[in-house]
Amino acid sequence: METNQLDLFSPGEISPKASNKPPVLLMDEKTLIAWKHQIFIHQQQVRIQEPHQQMSLFSTPNSHVEPNIIDPFALKPSPMSFYRLPVDSSGQACLYFVIDMAANLLLYIGETCQSNQRWKGVHDCKRYIQKYLDLHYDYQLPTAVNIAFWWDAPVPTRARQRLELALIKKWKSPFNKENWRFWGQPFG
Repeated sequence: METNQLDLFSPGEISPKASNKPPVLLMDEKTLIAWKHQIFIHQQQVRIQEPHQQMSLFSTPNSHVEPNIIDPFALKPSPMSFYRLPVDSSGQACLYFVIDMAANLLLYIGETCQSNQRWKGVHDCKRYIQKYLDLHYDYQLPTAVNIAFWWDAPVPTRARQRLELALIKKWKSPFNKENWRFWGQPFG
């Protein structure tokens, strides 16, 4: 009786479709906890450090869009399902912050000119959050992912986007692509 090496594997293991698909790698619990801890340390240092004051020869009024005055953790949290609530308008310009309140981690920073519309469609961050929550559920780790809004954001798009980018760089929120080089992309 002649045997074939392929007899050692199930059809699913040798199918061309399965072989072209990259393996899905999940963080183990220890790695997830360490990943979160690194981010926590950075963000807590940002919170407690004194903002650098740039001196000027000319007196200029402080702008309400100064990134150092915004503490995402001090904003009132809303449930992530906020966008499903009935509303009578498309909303207004704002910055928003996705925070895991159980871990005290700022996960994502975004901006929009229509606060009630931005999350209704496709948003990569929704997928990252779901993967993040699923992994925490698998390891039975607590999470409380919410969203908070800062309503004093500039209405002009460019000014709002500049403020958003300054905050992304400052807090190094891990779900923003600008920070994947620091934290990797485990949920992307």
